[in-house]
Amino acid sequence: MARTTSSRPFLSGLAILGATGLFALSAASAASAATIIDGPVGLGAATSYGVLAGSTITNTGPTVVRGDVGLSPGTSVTGFTEGPGSIVGGTLHVKDDTAALAQGDLGAAYNTAAGLTPQESGITELNGRSLSPGVYSGGALNLADTGALAFAGSAESVWVIQAASTLTIGAATTMTFSGGASACNVFWQVGSSATIGSGAQFRGTVMADESITATTGATVIGRLLARDGAVTLDTNTLTVPAACPTVGTPSESVPPTITSDNPPDGIVGTPYSHTITSDGNPDGRYTIIDGDLPNGLVLDEGTGVISGTPTTPGPSTVTIIVSNGDEPDDEATYTISIEPQPTVPPGPGVPPGPGVPPGGNVPPGGAVPPGGGTPNDGTPRGELAATGFSESTAGMTGGIALLVGVALLGFVRLRRRSTLDS
Repeated sequence: MARTTSSRPFLSGLAILGATGLFALSAASAASAATIIDGPVGLGAATSYGVLAGSTITNTGPTVVRGDVGLSPGTSVTGFTEGPGSIVGGTLHVKDDTAALAQGDLGAAYNTAAGLTPQESGITELNGRSLSPGVYSGGALNLADTGALAFAGSAESVWVIQAASTLTIGAATTMTFSGGASACNVFWQVGSSATIGSGAQFRGTVMADESITATTGATVIGRLLARDGAVTLDTNTLTVPAACPTVGTPSESVPPTITSDNPPDGIVGTPYSHTITSDGNPDGRYTIIDGDLPNGLVLDEGTGVISGTPTTPGPSTVTIIVSNGDEPDDEATYTISIEPQPTVPPGPGVPPGPGVPPGGNVPPGGAVPPGGGTPNDGTPRGELAATGFSESTAGMTGGIALLVGVALLGFVRLRRRSTLDS
């Protein structure tokens, strides 16, 4: 009897294999979809903060924070309220409702970033990398001294870099952007603490569960936001980036370029106004990175207007950088000279009139010495004698003496006649 072989088991196997492959493909697609970020991580009330801490804020040196500075629930802020650090275009909030709200929104943003599925895991060293948009994760992340990290994408591209423990950015490191990408859409979620090295050019928003330290001379375009720990600063410049375009924005981000010439000279005591202009998209933010404006003048970082009333003559050299979140930034160095206030020579005066001898007449326009001379109507004026008595006083005194003498003479005669009669 011939044996026949059924194809049913083979077909069943194919069906099972196909179903397994389809499941695997679906799972892979789901994992891939998890790396697509619809928009930037929402910071809510923490968006306006350049620095936000939980326990303390400590600054050393002339740090400049362009944005809000907040602390909650801690109360200790050092190096800002009485210098040497300064807050430009923002407000200091210490354990108030505003800072507490910002901390609450920071916590939500931190959890959102931590919950994203990475497209690449196990990263340790960032030096020499060029990251496309998406989510990247590692344990302790590091960018070596003098290292470079690049971000390549569009104006709407978003990056989230997850560090399970620490983030260490080496000294003198750089971060660059291309294709319209910008620092406003880079978020660093750090499981413990972050350190930014001396002179580093750091970009993006750090959301650390514990503390953040920016060492001497580090420059940040972004935010340093610590949930529970401290933020420590030392002669840093921190600038909250301009808002990024949202998805669907028709205009492409363009790096800024300064277009204005050297500001005109000014004059001490005369109101002064000049606008530093630039092109690019979005509008740029202007920052002094070296030198100073003449005393009495200030720079509006949002509009680029230099205004005020100069108080000190002399030249001043200042370097101004414009940034709009799309690198490279542009900078220009200007020299503004303040001239002293013009000296007005005194006008011709009226010479004093000639002196007038006692009892004499005063010629027209002549000066009359105190107590002497005569007015222009010719009426004599008394002049004090060497004894201190005027002529009129001496005459009155003599008249009184004469009357007294006559009275005494009469009294003597009456006494004599009375004696003779008796």
